[in-house]
Amino acid sequence: MRSAKRPYVLRVRGERVAETRARIVEAIMRLHQEVGPRNTTVSAIAARAGVERLTVYRHFEDEAAMFVACSQHYLELNPPPDPSAWAVDLDPARRVQRGLEDLYSFFGRTSPMFEKIYRDVGEYASLKQIMGQFDAYLRNLADDLAAAWPCDKATARRRMILRHAVKFATWQSFQAESVDDGHKIELIRQWLSG
Repeated sequence: MRSAKRPYVLRVRGERVAETRARIVEAIMRLHQEVGPRNTTVSAIAARAGVERLTVYRHFEDEAAMFVACSQHYLELNPPPDPSAWAVDLDPARRVQRGLEDLYSFFGRTSPMFEKIYRDVGEYASLKQIMGQFDAYLRNLADDLAAAWPCDKATARRRMILRHAVKFATWQSFQAESVDDGHKIELIRQWLSG
């Protein structure tokens, strides 16, 4: 009789631990989006998650572990564009149009988070590593868009333009000038054909 009860108790305890961790990760993510990593404290995380500070430390040994859990959770909720959606389009201009539409829509939805993350990234080595992976994804995305063009003298120039076009900072600078996504993409297409 006791042996049947013990697995149940362990399962329930495991579910509670997982639920607590999920609340902490959600709290970290929301605080990073609202105030950024620089202004997110363990006390604020604990208060938002409804736990004690010690509970936060039990689940995450350091900021690096928090950054990893937060970024994984955030990208599960907000997946970046999948290049395979437009990779089949052989027309270079259409491929760029579709790729940048998807990417700029993603940036529009996620800008409150990325504004704070890019602002604070230089202060944390572990966050720099995570964002380095995201920046590599963006470079690969740009190279995929550039691959639709034939290899000629303008290939390197197009790749450079597209690597600039896929950066969050580029999208953000256009936003600061009140340029809508359609006009952003049209400007980039003009740079590519110029």
